[in-house]
Amino acid sequence: MRILLTGGAGDLGLLLARELDLQGDTPTCLDIRPPQSQRGIYIPGSILDRDLLQNSLDGVDLIVHIAAWHGIHEVTQAKDAFEFWDLNVTGTFNVFETAVRTGISKIVHISSTSVRDEDSIYGQSKILAEQIASNYKRRHNLDIIVLRPRAFIPHWNRLAYNTFVEWAKWFWPGAVHINDVTQAVLLAVNRLKQQSLAEMPVLTIDGAYDYQDDDLANWDQDGPGTTFRKYFADYYDLAIQYGLDPALRPKKLDISLTQKWLGYEPQYSLKNLLQELAQFGEDGPPLPKF
Repeated sequence: MRILLTGGAGDLGLLLARELDLQGDTPTCLDIRPPQSQRGIYIPGSILDRDLLQNSLDGVDLIVHIAAWHGIHEVTQAKDAFEFWDLNVTGTFNVFETAVRTGISKIVHISSTSVRDEDSIYGQSKILAEQIASNYKRRHNLDIIVLRPRAFIPHWNRLAYNTFVEWAKWFWPGAVHINDVTQAVLLAVNRLKQQSLAEMPVLTIDGAYDYQDDDLANWDQDGPGTTFRKYFADYYDLAIQYGLDPALRPKKLDISLTQKWLGYEPQYSLKNLLQELAQFGEDGPPLPKF
């Protein structure tokens, strides 16, 4: 199956292209910059170029719509409200409308848990993008799965994080690893390959947690850092060494609907982070092979 990845030269697109290629699909990357991988097909350009987008969909069976400016672009003020609207809203409309015009009915739409932050420019743009997806489901009965991952910029992205430790401090309060987001997207792609959907599921993507729900509900009732010590006593000094707060309670999101729809089971947890920190230190593990 030929699968178009909008924004496919980004971190998620690179991992998806590798996994799609390995399972026998043909990933097609549509992006303004070339990917760091030679897997599949690369088409230079933007989803804002409607003619190019339509030509890019020739022979495509399924779309994974990733292209968007992200929350970090708002935090750093690298992009303004016009740019967020152009790519995240108009670009999403272009993808869905062009899919209809070219006869493509299967789309995995990458949204964000930031839809809960409707006062942010990014959050508002992702709300509007989801509304576009919902509208095209109703009007054209497309097969759409909407995925809402937490932020997942990986530790190796030096535009976001200078070191693995900086990334670890971001991950510490609860997060999802990009490998698990990749797993969720692949599960969604393969679900759409198998069958049509009567509804449009909107599925939260969170990471794995070593703590039990009871631990989170009764966090540190025996004193600061005691819940962390219960699970990670061997890593307590390591956490302190790198400025990671053992008393900080992570926020876990409900992924039960995602597990039901996709069989999603995240793999990367705080334990994995601590193991990598102990093994590789501040530089973190090596880059993955795309």
